[in-house]
Amino acid sequence: MPGGNSALFDYSFLLTLCTVLLYFRVLGQIVVVLRAPRWLPPMEQWQSGLLPYPVLLFGQIVVLTLMTWICADFLRGAGRFVDPRWPRAGTVYMWIGLVYFGGMIVRYVIWMWKRPDQRWFGGTIPIIFHSVVAAFVYAFGRYHAIGLQ
Repeated sequence: MPGGNSALFDYSFLLTLCTVLLYFRVLGQIVVVLRAPRWLPPMEQWQSGLLPYPVLLFGQIVVLTLMTWICADFLRGAGRFVDPRWPRAGTVYMWIGLVYFGGMIVRYVIWMWKRPDQRWFGGTIPIIFHSVVAAFVYAFGRYHAIGLQ
């Protein structure tokens, strides 16, 4: 880490962890689509069905590309996404992350209420990984809101 900034290292680690977890989710889903191994949950557990899979995959690739770009800047300690010049935007991102995460809690409660046969983890793969993206958005926003570097 340039300058040895431990806060920047902490954010780099958290953002990268969230990104790697989302990569595993997308890769796992691709494996299920192509091979349907028994050791992975079936496809209906991986997506809500609101979007056709090709559209979903494209969206996931776009999100992962942006997350990877952000992580690269944080790991280098320099770049557009590390420069803490957006404190107000950081606060907005924090709120977006909190609302997004709160939405996933509500989604989980509704899912469990409507699908008691799937308690506690059935159908939760999308919820869990949306929560990971929400954590990423919140952490990115917090970094900028408190003006670290």
